[in-house]
Amino acid sequence: MVVSGTDVRPPYTQLMGWLGAQNPAYLAQKTSDAEAVFRRTGITFAVYGDEQATERLIPFDIIPRVISSAEWTRLAAGIEQRVTAINMFLDDVYHRQEIVRAGIVPPELIAQNAAFLPEMIGFRPPGNVYTHVIGIDIVRTAENQFYVLEDNARTPSGVSYMLENRETMMKLFPELFQRVKVQPIETYPQLLRQSLSEVCPQGVASDNPTIAVLTPGIHNSAYYEHSFLADQMGVHLVEGSDLRVVNGRVAMRTTEGFRPIDVLYRRIDDAFIDPLAFRRDSVLGVPGIMDVYRAGNITIANAPGTGIADDKAIYSYMPEIVKFYTGRSAILENVQTWRCAEKDSLAYVLANLGELVVKEVHGSGGYGMLVGPAASAAEREAFAARLRANPGNYIAQPTLALSTIPILTESGLAPRHVDLRPFVLVSQRIRVTPGGLTRVALKEGSLVVNSSQGGGTKDTWVLAD
Repeated sequence: MVVSGTDVRPPYTQLMGWLGAQNPAYLAQKTSDAEAVFRRTGITFAVYGDEQATERLIPFDIIPRVISSAEWTRLAAGIEQRVTAINMFLDDVYHRQEIVRAGIVPPELIAQNAAFLPEMIGFRPPGNVYTHVIGIDIVRTAENQFYVLEDNARTPSGVSYMLENRETMMKLFPELFQRVKVQPIETYPQLLRQSLSEVCPQGVASDNPTIAVLTPGIHNSAYYEHSFLADQMGVHLVEGSDLRVVNGRVAMRTTEGFRPIDVLYRRIDDAFIDPLAFRRDSVLGVPGIMDVYRAGNITIANAPGTGIADDKAIYSYMPEIVKFYTGRSAILENVQTWRCAEKDSLAYVLANLGELVVKEVHGSGGYGMLVGPAASAAEREAFAARLRANPGNYIAQPTLALSTIPILTESGLAPRHVDLRPFVLVSQRIRVTPGGLTRVALKEGSLVVNSSQGGGTKDTWVLAD
């Protein structure tokens, strides 16, 4: 919010002026009001492996993150370029693998990748779109430089929190939105439905296809979001037990019998989509859905096999991937990354564990990672043993000096580290939602922003021109 001392950064000028005129007791009451709104609405997330509580209220801070229009224009251009390259990369790896032939990505990183699905080889999804909904995690350093931290091309979550954060802020501070002109985000559910409609199977009218959201059920950590999006789009929320293959189509059970589905926005992992094709013990998916999909009779969003694009080892090649497919250097840079599968990189990481962040290549949610500076000697030693046993499962990155955004504490404003997850819709065109989900590390000094690891969220304001 400030450059140094009391010099306010231009995007925050109006917000800072408003904050300075507010009574601290008023702001504290608004924080309580926000918590009450979240509690009434049921805005929760599940925590796996916690005996005290499996479901928690997501922490929300009322001080918004503000991004200028000029900053956002550059960010959106970089995001669109990256998403374009990701879709081209997915099409390539499941067809001619030109990027492998060119010697840019090692063949074993594709062939031996757990997220690579042989069942997708030679098949193009409707509209030639693989990643219909993408979340790009972006961090900003203290030097005011944006970097992509990771790509989420499988089933990115958090968009419901983005929308609820905005609605809550507009309820609590309507006068502030009169003062500061912020780009709207509330049309996201309608744009999501439109985007999914545009990639319906060939022969289906895109003006009114039958769309459903496939959820694993109420015990999934993102179930609130699944039901929220289905409700906001005005489409059906289904579980695997509601679906079956009927006459070569995937159909859902209704009071009038089974009704065919044209587009399935799935929020379950690849392994559970079809017990006939993948995990035989899955009760979350639909037996035979992959045959229907490959026959062109349903659109699955995101497409199976997209996980290879958010593999963190593949991520380390993204600058080269972007240039290979778009012909231009990446607008948004990667964070420096060491691939532990490489002997020299592994040796460096093991020698510098106390200074690095080490992540599983398929990890998410802040699980299975080591934040070296915050870990004990015993934790680092235990993690080193796992690295030596399976180095190809890990990448490492430097501990960045992340930028901070104020949160409201009992003693006033205090800086905390943040990241940003903008959400992107891909169909006949690419739509980048202005802003995204700002996740904040609520613990002082912490770099881990995931809600499952003690983080919270903020509203993200992209200023209008």
